[in-house]
Amino acid sequence: MPPSSNFVIQVDDLRFGYGADQLFENVGFSLEAGDRLALVAPNGAGKSTLLRLIGGELAPDAGRVVRRRETSMGYYRQSHELDASAAVADATVLDAFLSGFGDVLRLRHALVEAREALGHAVDADAALTKLARLEDAYHLAHGDDLERKVEMLAQKLGFAATDLERPVKSLSGGERGRLLLGTVLAKDPDLLLLDEPTNHLDIETIGWLEEYLRAYKGALLVVSHDRRFLDRVTTRTAELGARTFRSFSVPYGQYVVQREEELARERALAERQQAFVDKTEDFIRRNIAGQQTKQAQGRRKMLEKLDKLERPEDIWAEASKLRVRFADAARTGDIVLECAGLGAARGGRELFAGLDLLVRRGDRIGVVGPNGSGKSTLLKLLAGAGEPSDVGAVRRGTNLQIGYFDQHLGQLDPSRTAVEEIRSVRGDLNADAARQYLARFRITGDDALRVISGFSGGERSRLALAKLLLEPRNLLFLDEPTNHLDIPACEILEQALATGFDGTLILVSHDRQFLENVTTRLVVVKDGRAEVLPGGYREYADRREARPTQGASSTRPSGAPPKSKESAPDPLAELRRKQDFEDRRIAARELERKRRRVGELEKAIAAAEAELTSMRAALAEDPRGDWAALAGRVEQERAASRKLDEMVEEWTRLSEQIEAEDKGASAPKGSARA
Repeated sequence: MPPSSNFVIQVDDLRFGYGADQLFENVGFSLEAGDRLALVAPNGAGKSTLLRLIGGELAPDAGRVVRRRETSMGYYRQSHELDASAAVADATVLDAFLSGFGDVLRLRHALVEAREALGHAVDADAALTKLARLEDAYHLAHGDDLERKVEMLAQKLGFAATDLERPVKSLSGGERGRLLLGTVLAKDPDLLLLDEPTNHLDIETIGWLEEYLRAYKGALLVVSHDRRFLDRVTTRTAELGARTFRSFSVPYGQYVVQREEELARERALAERQQAFVDKTEDFIRRNIAGQQTKQAQGRRKMLEKLDKLERPEDIWAEASKLRVRFADAARTGDIVLECAGLGAARGGRELFAGLDLLVRRGDRIGVVGPNGSGKSTLLKLLAGAGEPSDVGAVRRGTNLQIGYFDQHLGQLDPSRTAVEEIRSVRGDLNADAARQYLARFRITGDDALRVISGFSGGERSRLALAKLLLEPRNLLFLDEPTNHLDIPACEILEQALATGFDGTLILVSHDRQFLENVTTRLVVVKDGRAEVLPGGYREYADRREARPTQGASSTRPSGAPPKSKESAPDPLAELRRKQDFEDRRIAARELERKRRRVGELEKAIAAAEAELTSMRAALAEDPRGDWAALAGRVEQERAASRKLDEMVEEWTRLSEQIEAEDKGASAPKGSARA
């Protein structure tokens, strides 16, 4: 297919695999300036490989990738590999940011050398002349403007002015990721390929990147497991399968709905055709040697010419088989953690101080803040894994069974196999039982016998979760648990924590949708302070967007001067009082929401029942040979029936909850609270 006149890149019938293992085929799409396409698929489907093909790093087995002449490209890789020009031992962060502008970078180095040489030059006039010539050249090359642009970009990505002179070799993995992203964005290319760009960004930086990409004028192709990011940045969604490539002209959230509708239609047509084939083959068997031989032979020829419809490929079906179940654990006391005066410093910098925190059974607390602010440090301190220099007291409740998920996956031994890692915790499991358990986390077949050092990030994360859940847990500390998980795994873990875990949860995450659906309270760590906020992430985001001008939250942030003992109540007692009030307020608001929803459902159920009656009457009519139309009506009836069942189930559940809560509210005030 010839590319359109406005195309930036055209991909035609791409196929690629490793030996007999074919990753994908029939991949085709085009991008124009202003297009923003999300590429989605489970881990291992070949998303990064497809980006490498488009970036010219690999050659396809078949098909072609056509880029418009003189199209510039920026490619952000998960591997954080910097260009060779920026990766030399003595390169600075600023050099790396300017690495896409070779002429400007060379002029800048020459200018720095000329300034240094001026101080000890024998011929001062000649040195001044050379310096003036270089300064003019640098100005004409817009080097000053480019430096200012790069410095602003670096600041947005979390680099201070003093960081710009740091050598690249001194950066951590996360810093290298942000630096590489900056080098790609600094070029302002015509085509951007971004592979998991949010993995090492904090929430504020992700928000900035979203605004940057929404204003970006070129063509964007992005791979990400951050659902909120995809919804806010992209306008199209492409689904990569082994034998199908589906494209939808909607962002991710709408794609989820549309793909289910499309799959349902395709399944219905395939099932309808198969029923027709079965019926025809039965007629042929019964009549091939009888009086209706000619009709049977004619139908056989018809079947031979029939274009068979395959059952549609559902790329998420296998990925959705992850089974996250929490073993029954002991019930903790009502108070899980009582923390007073917590503080920590690292590298001579105070991260937070004076934090008072009361954690009650069933709390879901999210810890958020910029990179390097001390979120993981606070999590370790709460879990009892802090450093000797940390200050404050953590009083633990009774019957605690603690589990800790380390974002660096340090709890895994890379020299072991997955089976050996499971049996290191549960020696009572034989190899077969360990493999059956691992299959619940999508580690199947020979993968269970592979050495962990060869695992992908997603496989390691699922294995770490599997190991964590081998034993009963009633207090979980999770540090960036979704970092390497694909979208189905994120959603399954999110659902399991929200509805299947009865214990207490404290987590660090930059996945806003995950935080919104799981947390009920937040601790915000920022600028050397830690602040405890009621409500979950959604309330926090709303407050941030509103930017209220009134005074600070009633909960005292760390670093504020404590009140005198004579004039202030005990801080933990004050926290209990505020939390009790907040719990009652949230419960009342939730009850009112449920009442409204029940009313809405009653009206919707009545309308759906009437519509379903009409649909079933239409299905009883003669299709007059229009099988496609009949298949469509059948699927519409099924979808309507499923929707009605879901509404009735939701109405029943909410009604029972309202009745139980009304009974609880009318109970004597002296009754014990859970």
